[in-house]
Amino acid sequence: MSQPDAGSPDGTAMPLAGMSGRLGAERAVLRLARPYLRRLLGAGLLATATELAALALMATATWLLMSAAGRPPLDRLTVAIVAVRALAIGRGVLRYTERLAGHDAVLRIVTDVRARVFATLAARRPAAEQRSGDTLSRLVSDVDTVQDLLLRVLVPGAAAALVSVLAVVGAALVSPAAAGWLAVGLLLAGGALPLLAAVLTRRGAAEVAPLRGALASDAVDLTHGAADLAAFGATGAALRAATERADRLARLERRLATTGFAVDALGVLVAGATCAAVVVAALRADVSGVLVGVLAVGTLAAAEVTSALVGAARQWTGLRAGLSRVAALLTGPTGAPSTGDRPVPGAAGRHVRLDGVSVRYREGAPPALDGVDLDLPAGRRVAVVGPSGAGKSTLAAVLTGAVPPDRGRVTLDGVELSAYRAEELPQAIGGLLAEAHVFHATVRENLLLGRSGADDAALDSAARAAGLLDWVRDQPEQWDTVVGEDGGQLSGGQRQRLALARALVAAPGLLVLDEPTEGLDPVAADAVLASTLAAVPADHSVLLISHRLSGLAGFDEVVVLDAGRVVQRGRHDQLVATPGWYRDQWLIQAAAEQGYLALAP
Repeated sequence: MSQPDAGSPDGTAMPLAGMSGRLGAERAVLRLARPYLRRLLGAGLLATATELAALALMATATWLLMSAAGRPPLDRLTVAIVAVRALAIGRGVLRYTERLAGHDAVLRIVTDVRARVFATLAARRPAAEQRSGDTLSRLVSDVDTVQDLLLRVLVPGAAAALVSVLAVVGAALVSPAAAGWLAVGLLLAGGALPLLAAVLTRRGAAEVAPLRGALASDAVDLTHGAADLAAFGATGAALRAATERADRLARLERRLATTGFAVDALGVLVAGATCAAVVVAALRADVSGVLVGVLAVGTLAAAEVTSALVGAARQWTGLRAGLSRVAALLTGPTGAPSTGDRPVPGAAGRHVRLDGVSVRYREGAPPALDGVDLDLPAGRRVAVVGPSGAGKSTLAAVLTGAVPPDRGRVTLDGVELSAYRAEELPQAIGGLLAEAHVFHATVRENLLLGRSGADDAALDSAARAAGLLDWVRDQPEQWDTVVGEDGGQLSGGQRQRLALARALVAAPGLLVLDEPTEGLDPVAADAVLASTLAAVPADHSVLLISHRLSGLAGFDEVVVLDAGRVVQRGRHDQLVATPGWYRDQWLIQAAAEQGYLALAP
């Protein structure tokens, strides 16, 4: 299993360096909100109107109650009574409309962000990929921080600031002195307290999102990797590491909750002190008792609205780590090749070449490929073998366009691979790559992912070549058999055969097969490989990546990779007769498989 993301020693991200870097994350995310600016502005105005309605409701109700105590004629109270009812109803309508408009705009933005994050993660080079749990965290919880930034920070924060200004203006019409104290109190509640909340929660909040991502990775490792952990006796250590992270996250969240409670309590004190100062200033200005009551209640209502800025500051501080992770994906290099708009030619008769291709995943690290040349004209069959880590899977990724070369050229019919339309490239070059995913769907639906227009005859042919057809026919639902999440209802061999059949249904011009018979016993592996090669049209080429050397006698060329370099190449019989890695490995595997066959029932 892979290691946590780079950052602090425990796998959590390091705090951001400075304010410019922190604000850069927000700017990168908010750039995606520009097409929906009018919707967001409308939501902000509706939020402001909602808070103003609440403030006006409190002030009007206070005036009505205090005026009614003097038993005036009913006609003096009629307007206030109608206003109270209208404001009470209007507040609910405005709140509903604001939530509807705000969520509509934000969900549209989040959809765009999630699509871009998914596309970036999908285009990452293999060495830069995250663990699946951390990827899930980025696609779910981290992207959700964009929604929280808009709905819980920007919209309510802007509404609270605008309502505070209008409340001070309204108070000034009654008593300038009281308005001055109200302005001071609201500045403390809406300026100093949010800043204090941000400072107090900054360090802990910066660690929460990475810890959640690490816990998501732990959950995936402990479930999907349970068998591997048990096999290596590492279950206890993995559980202890996950428990330590969970305990640390719980401590951080308790600390943040305690800090938030303290700031909220301070906000209540500020509101009370502001209310007292406003009342004293109004009494000294000989304001009538009714209006003094209105100012007092209005001050408390305005302070309550302004307290949203404290909540917004805490939310913003807690969201920064997740926003930075999202912004890094939206603005950072993806490692994916640039693609052009050239249409991909038909699958048959294509010629693919690699000329001096080199790939290095990290600066200073040894190259994954180093000056590799490969010629794959139409109909040619080439096998690539070598020890683990030799660069075989990187070679497949270069051929399919997932990894661009640092040096050298990859061409299809003499044209750079990056010049073709990315969405059409699998028609020319594709196949069964490492870790091919099986979806929670039926057998038919999984196969049709290779080519949506394939008929039943094509599915039969591909399944027969992959050795899957007999199993399909034995199932009660046959092609409509659901294979389960990640192919969980299948054995390892059946899952591999299904992925291989899907590659055969796609029928690209160059069929790349990365360990197509892994998980099968030697006899079944040889039979599946032979039937697969027989199913490939004569004018289509094949690149086979395999750790097994059996069945390579019929290939036009066998290429031996070691440390990213081609150390041997030739036909099978030539390499067996030549001292080197290939002959040594051939003798070892032949002896091992003979022993297996002798012991097999």
